[in-house]
Amino acid sequence: MTSIPLAEELLLLAYDDQTGKATGSRIGLDLGMAAAVLVDLALAGRIAYVDGFLTVNDPTPTGDQIADAVLARAAEDEPHTPAQWVQRLRHRLRTRVLEDLIARGVVRDVDETQMEFIHVHRYPTTDPHYEAEIRVRLTKALTSDEIPDERTAALATLLTATRMEPALRLPPDESARAHQRLEEIASGAGFSGGASLEDSIVRPSVALVVATLGRAISAALGAPKPA
Repeated sequence: MTSIPLAEELLLLAYDDQTGKATGSRIGLDLGMAAAVLVDLALAGRIAYVDGFLTVNDPTPTGDQIADAVLARAAEDEPHTPAQWVQRLRHRLRTRVLEDLIARGVVRDVDETQMEFIHVHRYPTTDPHYEAEIRVRLTKALTSDEIPDERTAALATLLTATRMEPALRLPPDESARAHQRLEEIASGAGFSGGASLEDSIVRPSVALVVATLGRAISAALGAPKPA
């Protein structure tokens, strides 16, 4: 199956398949999706982290509408830090991603009226194959010592940064090990300072972008609440 943008992968993991409701932190998801668009551009070799800013090094469109709109905006605008970009991009991004998923028949829009005039939208899954593929990749990464590919490593790191581990729906006795493995992946990729960029399991240019975006998300969310 053709891979889908990382922002879509995060959203599908965050929404309950049956109820169609978002689980976990809404702002965490929005920040993570904004970062995911930028990570996809880094994976495609379009942007890089240089002297504290995300800069465009190749303005050629990628073929993804949302990513290309961000790329064109970044090419025309003055440079911004990773923290500035995730804040600038997170507004209405979820709506645009949901519209794309609805148009492709991956989820459906259930519009319910509450208290006679309040509209509440749910997005239950229509085509489960995309999310199933995502979970297979993550499960393999979390349960084996194999080195994950760049996209899966980046996705795992975004899940940690946005504190979306509950979206993995693991039994309690497996959650601790999964969290440890997520941190190992981030460290091995050079995303958390645990490995030099020369030893990174992903391209150093990508590792720099993901690392800085992860820190920006963590700073925006603040210290986690005590368990």
